[in-house]
Amino acid sequence: MRAFRLILTTLLLALAGCGTPTTAQVVHLSQLHPLPTNALSGVIPLRVAVAAVISPKGTVESYQPLMDYLSAKLSRPVELVQRRTYAEVNDLVEKGYVDVAFVCTSAYIDGYARFGMELLAAPLVKGETVYYSVLIVPADSPAQSMADLRDKVFAFTDPMSTSGRMYPTLLVRELGSTPDQFFARTFFTYNHDDAIRAVAQKLADGAAVDSLVYDYALARDPDLARQTRIIQRSPSLGIPPVVVNPGLRPQLKAELRNALLGISSATPDGQRALLALGVDGFVAIDDGAYASVRALLTQAGAVSP
Repeated sequence: MRAFRLILTTLLLALAGCGTPTTAQVVHLSQLHPLPTNALSGVIPLRVAVAAVISPKGTVESYQPLMDYLSAKLSRPVELVQRRTYAEVNDLVEKGYVDVAFVCTSAYIDGYARFGMELLAAPLVKGETVYYSVLIVPADSPAQSMADLRDKVFAFTDPMSTSGRMYPTLLVRELGSTPDQFFARTFFTYNHDDAIRAVAQKLADGAAVDSLVYDYALARDPDLARQTRIIQRSPSLGIPPVVVNPGLRPQLKAELRNALLGISSATPDGQRALLALGVDGFVAIDDGAYASVRALLTQAGAVSP
């Protein structure tokens, strides 16, 4: 009891030292207003990884409008995550360090085999969900096929790239050789736009790149169209997809899928995002769309039959 009186006395003295009491503020629960935006600063951001199909600067320019769209749609901040290689992005997905990722086709096939990487959606380009590997050379090169690039310098994109490494490797194997034996020298650019520039600037005698990236690069820089040309094109390949870890929360997975499938050029945010990416929209896709890529990887010796 004595202790209680001591505490009460201390509290009263503290209140007395606060000066003249002010009028209490009454909060009416019927007159609530939205919290200010900065009140959401503690929300965990959605982490989106983008494989280095194009350069880091190009990735930010192309994907930031989509990040802004997802942020508004899901009412949470979005963090764009980049890594140098496709394998590093796969590692982020596998370990749950990112929520969703835009990956290349062979990276999806690798992730599917190793930990069940799951398809979420795929971009639609000119009404199709396919792309091609295009073999390019300098505009004034006499080369007409891969056979003409023997003993030349060749630029690969990523070690895991379907269009940038696996397809040209297959072409060399069909000529009875291996890249190490066939080319005088090879090097990796780790993205497709740098491979295109390497050919345009004659740092490489040839390269194989993603047809979507090539078309987009030429549209943005007409000089590249005058400096390079295509000498060979692969059969159609399943388009690079959007993926998630199979353990991602079902609710978040559904929200992400709905946000992507529901994006429309009819809204300003949607139009900006689609225009920056150079796609028509996003559609659902299943694993069967990548059968041709698996066949190519097997032929190229990248995976076992």
